[in-house]
Amino acid sequence: MFGTIRKHQQWLWAIIITLTIVSFVIFFSPAQKVNNSRRAPDNYGSINGQRVSRQDFLEAWRDLDLNYFFRSGGSWPNENAKKVDFDQQTESYQWLLLLQKAEQMGIHVSSDMVVQLAKAMLSQFQRAEINPDIFVQKVLQPHGLRLEDFERFVRHLATIQELSATVSLSGKLVTPQEARELYAREHEELATEAVFFSASNYLATVPAPPEAIALFYTNHLAEYRLPDRVQVKYVNFAVSNFLAKAEAEWLKTNLTELIEDNFKRFGTNFMHSKTPEEARAKIREELVRVRALSMATNSAKEFVGPLFSMEPMKAENLDVVARSNGLTVSITAPFDERAGPKDLDVGADFVKTAFSRSAEEPFAPPIGGHDGVYVIAFYKKLPSEIPPLETIRDRVVADYKFDQARFLATKAAQEFYGKLTNGLAQGKSFAALAADAKVKLTELPPFSPSTRELPELEDRINLDGRGGLKQIVFTTPVGKISTVHETGEGAIIVHVKSRLPLDEAKMKTDLPAFIAAVRQSRENEAFNKWFTTERDRGLRDTPVLRQQPPAQGAPGPGGAKS
Repeated sequence: MFGTIRKHQQWLWAIIITLTIVSFVIFFSPAQKVNNSRRAPDNYGSINGQRVSRQDFLEAWRDLDLNYFFRSGGSWPNENAKKVDFDQQTESYQWLLLLQKAEQMGIHVSSDMVVQLAKAMLSQFQRAEINPDIFVQKVLQPHGLRLEDFERFVRHLATIQELSATVSLSGKLVTPQEARELYAREHEELATEAVFFSASNYLATVPAPPEAIALFYTNHLAEYRLPDRVQVKYVNFAVSNFLAKAEAEWLKTNLTELIEDNFKRFGTNFMHSKTPEEARAKIREELVRVRALSMATNSAKEFVGPLFSMEPMKAENLDVVARSNGLTVSITAPFDERAGPKDLDVGADFVKTAFSRSAEEPFAPPIGGHDGVYVIAFYKKLPSEIPPLETIRDRVVADYKFDQARFLATKAAQEFYGKLTNGLAQGKSFAALAADAKVKLTELPPFSPSTRELPELEDRINLDGRGGLKQIVFTTPVGKISTVHETGEGAIIVHVKSRLPLDEAKMKTDLPAFIAAVRQSRENEAFNKWFTTERDRGLRDTPVLRQQPPAQGAPGPGGAKS
C-alpha cells in the first residue's frame, strides 16, 4: 500500500495544496491547542465478542480525525465538534464495527481502488507545483499523524464504502413501472383555486383604544422581551473580492471535467436546478465560490497572525491591525443567539463564537460565512430586558390591530364556508358562490408534491410544512373544497378542481435521474437498517451502548502514542 501511494505521489501531491491552505488558519491559531496529557482508557470493550485492542482504537480514532478533516473541508475535531453531533468515541467504535463486518464478509479492496479514492477525495483541492512534503508537514504532523495514517484511513474508507455498497444491494431494485408510478405521484399537478381572507382588508376597521393596547402589551410581555444580545467588531474578507482570481485558477485545471463529474452525481437536484444547463452553471459557480472562500480564509489567516501576537490582548487591537492593512472595521447591530446578525450573511458558528467572546478573550479564529470570512472582536454585551410600553407603543399598536384584523378575516372565512357548503349542495359552482359573496377568487398556479416554490404566493401562505398549501391541497379530494385554514395573514379556502395530465416528454427526460435518486434513497435506507441492527448487537460491550460517559482521556489528535 505504501509503495502504491509512493508510485502515484506525483499527481497525488499536486492536488493537495489548496486543502492545506484552508487549514492553516486552524493550525496557527492560538485557540487550537493539542492536549498531550490525555491518556486512553485501559479497557476498550469488545465488538461482537472480539476484544478491542489499544492499537485498534487509536487507529480508528486517527481515521476519524482524517474523516472529519475531509468531510468538514479542512477543520479538525475539537470541543465544538459535538455541537454538530460528532462524538469521536462513538464514531470510532462504529468505524471498527464496520471494518470487522467487512473482514467477516471477505471484503478487501485493491490498491488501485484506494488510489482512485484518494484522487477523488483530493480532486476538489487541485493545484499544480506543490512540494510533496507540505501535506505531511503542515497537515498531518501538527496533529500527531503520519503518512501511514493517511494511507490506512483511505484504505479503511474504501473498504467501508465497498461494505456499504454490498449491504445496500437490495435498494437498487426499482422496476420501470414502479419508477413511473413514483414519479407520477411526485409530479402530477393539481388545478386549484382559492379564496384568501386577508387581515390587511380589515385593519382600517380596527380601533386601538389605550386600555386595549395596555392589556394586549401586558398579556404578551414574553413576546416583547429582548433576549441577551451582543455586538462585535469585525473585518470581513469578502468572497466577492476573490472571485476573479479563483475563476482564473480554476481555468488552469480540469474544471469542465469536474463540473461534469458533479452533474453526474447530482443532476438537476443540485440547488433545485430546473434544467441541466442551469445545474452545470450553478455547479461551476459553487466551485468558484468555494475556491474564493479558501482564498479569503488564507488572507484572514495572514491577518490574524499579528493580531494574536499583540500584547496586551484587547479588542482595540483589531482597529490597529486593520488600519495597517487598509481594511475597514465595522460593528454589528445588537443581535441575539436565535436570530443572529440581520446585516450579515453568516451562520450559527459566527453567533456561537460571538457569544463566547469577552473583554478578557476578545478574539476568535476566522469564521466562515456565505459571503466571506470574518475576524471578530468583542464589543459589548446587552442583558435581557422588557422595553417599557412607551418605547415600543407603535409596535404594540400594530400587533394589536393585526391580531384583531386576522380574527375578523378568519370569521369572514367561516361565514363564507357556511354559504359554500349550502350552495355546493344545491349544485352551484365554487366560482359562482364566490361571486355572489363578493369575495375574490384566485386561480392558483398548478403544482405537485415536488414543487419547490410558488413565488406568486410566498407572501400569502407557506407552501410546505404544517398548515402549508401542499398539506391543505393534497389532503382535499379532487372536486371538493377544503375547510377553513388559518394562514399567517388571515385564512384560506381551497377548491381542488382537477388532476392535470403528466408531461410525458419531461418525465422521459427526468426519469433516469429520478430513478437514480430513488435507488440512492433506498440504498441508504437499507444500509441504515442493517447498520442499526449490527450496531445494537455488536457494540453492547463497549462504552457506546453501555450508556457510560465518554472514556476519560480519550486520545485527541497527537494525544496518544501507539
